[in-house]
Amino acid sequence: MSRSERQRWRSARTVADLGELMALWLEGELGSWPGYMPGCGPDDETTHLVPTLAALCRAGYVTTQSQPGCIGTSTDGLWWEQRAALELVVTDPKLFHRLIDTADAAGLSVRINDYRPGGGVQDQPVVVTTCDSEPVTSFGGRISRAHMAIQWPGLHPDLYREVSTGMYVSIIAPEYGKPGEQMWVVLDFLTGHRRHDPADPWASSTPSGPAYS
Repeated sequence: MSRSERQRWRSARTVADLGELMALWLEGELGSWPGYMPGCGPDDETTHLVPTLAALCRAGYVTTQSQPGCIGTSTDGLWWEQRAALELVVTDPKLFHRLIDTADAAGLSVRINDYRPGGGVQDQPVVVTTCDSEPVTSFGGRISRAHMAIQWPGLHPDLYREVSTGMYVSIIAPEYGKPGEQMWVVLDFLTGHRRHDPADPWASSTPSGPAYS
């Protein structure tokens, strides 16, 4: 990470600031973010998710990892099955409840890991990727203090304190493969990235920014 980019991340003071920087990284305007491999952008498989993820970040939900839903044989000849899945951190209780209500109404799986002072819900992880029917990747589950520090290095101490004591939420499609990709449409409606069209409920409109202030 360049010195100027380190300074930009260090200068962030609010979750809104952090969300904007994460959105810029997703969109390729920044070369690195502190919790990821230096000089690397999002994985190619998530390219089509960038508008959805950036909109979430700008709406107060800072995304930390994601993957699309897909099924198929890889170049190594093994059979992979993957659910659409997302992990994010949110510190605003109103935004948190809007997210949970939206996910529940859509039939999506939700896992919550609450790091607010005094303790909270600590859900168990969910397998989201299998290879030849063997579990490979899970989303959710408690994040250790050590891993939290690795995920958010270089932030201003006040902002680190806020995100490390936030509510981490994993949203997971119930099914493997392409059907689970409708999860991203649901999240687009949440942020206002898509607007409901009575003639075509799944139609996308021009992004209009966060739906909530």
